[in-house]
Amino acid sequence: MKTTARNQFAGTIDAIDTGPVTTQVSVTIAGGQQIVATMTTSAATRLKLAVGKEAIALIKSSAVVLVVDFAGYVLSARNQFAGTISRLERGAVSSLVVLALPGGVNLTASVTNDAVDALALAVGQQATAVFKAYSVMVAIAAA
Repeated sequence: MKTTARNQFAGTIDAIDTGPVTTQVSVTIAGGQQIVATMTTSAATRLKLAVGKEAIALIKSSAVVLVVDFAGYVLSARNQFAGTISRLERGAVSSLVVLALPGGVNLTASVTNDAVDALALAVGQQATAVFKAYSVMVAIAAA
């Protein structure tokens, strides 16, 4: 599959929680991390999602927020992945920041240069990638 989403993680659906309007789907990816996606129940039905089915979780890099200090706060976002900044590619206005996660998985965030400077982001620094379950798209092979 070819998409503009920088973050594409192949995995297996391990949980589905269906509600009357929305459905929450958990996909386990390499390294054992679980990505949680929320979609309409009609979309989940159309995709014929099932536990054990192979899936791809897609997250646009612009939907990923990097946190370097929680300062005693907790966030409502379901997806929070701690890692180490392995690459920082500065552009004219924004930068791509690659976070190496346990298990060899890389997650990319698109961050403004002002934020890179304000947080003093640098290769080797610890950070946590955070994104809402609504920011995750789930793809499955067409039947």
